[in-house]
Amino acid sequence: MRLNKSLLIAMAALVAAAIVAGAFVLGMHRAREDALEQGRRQLQLMAPDLQSVLERFETLPFVLGQQPDLTHALAHPIDPDAIDRLNRTLKTIQQQAKVGALYLMDTSGLTLGASNWDQPLGFVGANYSYRPYFREAIRGRAGRFYGIGTSTGEPGYFIAQPVFRNGISGGRIIGVIAVKIGLADFEANWQSSEEPIVLADPHGVIFLSNRPEWKYHSLGPLDANTLAGFAQTQQYLGKTITQLKDAGAPHVTLPLGRLGWQLMLYPNQSRVLRNGAGWALGAALLLACGGVSAWALHQRRRRLEERLASREALHQAAQELDRRIAERTEQLSDTNRHLEQKYAKLQETSQLLRTTQNELVQAGKLAMLGQMAAGVTHELNQPLAAIRAFADNARTFLQRGQVDQAAGNLGHISDASARMGAIIAQLKGFARKGETIDSVDLERSVRASSFLLESEFRRRDATLDIATPDRPLVVCGDAVRIEQVLINLLRNGLDAVEGAPVRRVSVQLRRDDGHAVVSILDTGSGIPQDVAPHLFEPFYTTKPSGQGLGLGLAISSSIVQAMNGQLTAHNLPDGGAQFDVRLPLNHEGDKT
Repeated sequence: MRLNKSLLIAMAALVAAAIVAGAFVLGMHRAREDALEQGRRQLQLMAPDLQSVLERFETLPFVLGQQPDLTHALAHPIDPDAIDRLNRTLKTIQQQAKVGALYLMDTSGLTLGASNWDQPLGFVGANYSYRPYFREAIRGRAGRFYGIGTSTGEPGYFIAQPVFRNGISGGRIIGVIAVKIGLADFEANWQSSEEPIVLADPHGVIFLSNRPEWKYHSLGPLDANTLAGFAQTQQYLGKTITQLKDAGAPHVTLPLGRLGWQLMLYPNQSRVLRNGAGWALGAALLLACGGVSAWALHQRRRRLEERLASREALHQAAQELDRRIAERTEQLSDTNRHLEQKYAKLQETSQLLRTTQNELVQAGKLAMLGQMAAGVTHELNQPLAAIRAFADNARTFLQRGQVDQAAGNLGHISDASARMGAIIAQLKGFARKGETIDSVDLERSVRASSFLLESEFRRRDATLDIATPDRPLVVCGDAVRIEQVLINLLRNGLDAVEGAPVRRVSVQLRRDDGHAVVSILDTGSGIPQDVAPHLFEPFYTTKPSGQGLGLGLAISSSIVQAMNGQLTAHNLPDGGAQFDVRLPLNHEGDKT
């Protein structure tokens, strides 16, 4: 009995081992097939990029063959001016086309001019008649070739075309124009792949790879004729081509290019082994689970009883959870209603705050108008007095029959009336409530603001300088409120220079990193150090009682911030203060 039992155990172990081994083999096979298919898809994604680079410059040599500088240099190879023009033309085209090099050869293969003529390893003077691309082009066909440069030692893809006399295709061939394209960027892009990727020529020689140790090895043995051809064309100059020992590993291949190249990818074999080991481990686990399941069958009854007991406990726990959820839901409902009430109050408070702010801005504007009233009254009285005088003179001239003189006086009356109308219109526009958001020309706003303060500057014997920008500075905002800010800053500057030796206020407009900046500078005594931290606080003022409430700068800062801008101030090194209004440029209206 014991012998039969031991035999059964041994047979079961053998069967289990066979199943695990079979799972290992099957897992490796599936992983290899998946890796090859994934590699095939990866190559199909990579191939178009490489092919597009090869095809992109296919017509460049043909087009260059039509250039007069090339045919002229071939006709006058010893003319230094012709060769100099040729070199500079080729360098300009090479820099614009972003290729490795461009060079022109005569019918003997001697390079007359090249884009790298001014470099130590330039092509000028070298003879490339041994290169296959030259031999093909000199026969009237397009020549293509990949190899290591004999002058620079840098590999590249060469495309050559014949140059015909007078640039006429089909005429006598007088030279060959060639372009060299570097493919090193593809190797750099392939570095992120953990699978080896190679590009091999028709003979199986690897010349591009993300594995540097694979380069300039062959996928198979090379015969003597092939090696002799390499030596003749110097395709792989200075490289000893040996067979790659890993060339026989499973891989996928995709034909590429007109030269019979092969783009190849070798899947990572360690991943295949890991997948096979995973399948084997999974089979072993399944077998172990089967054994454990067989052992667990005899405890099924007891587990069933435990499950029934657990189900009853779970049912009670679910009832308790439902009760707690109901209580919590009621609490959340109460909280939600409370939050809704608070949100409604917040909305009302926000609306009240906006209304109060707008009224405060309007009050500040009207207060500013009151401060300007004396100057505006003077501005209106002057044209009124002029109108009265001109009217009396015109009546006298009419009584005397001097119609021309009367007409001149009437013209003066019209001009004075227009002046009064402009002042009143500017005041009406400034006094209205501004709620319109539109494109605003800052120079126009500065001019309008200075117009309202023109009499104040004259009365106080102060100078106002405005520096006009090269291009209009257009921002998005409310023109009236922008003028309110500018008038307030100009008045502050005018107050600051009162009593100063030089009474000058300057306005500068400039662009800075996508913003329009209006700087207002004065020649006053500057901002006291103890005042600077409180400069933009409401109701903080350094002016005597009755000359200000301390709201001007606070309102101005609020207006600028509402337009996504910033109002700052600092002292100037030579004395005086500078206030900067910084607003985002409106690029839709700033395309002039």
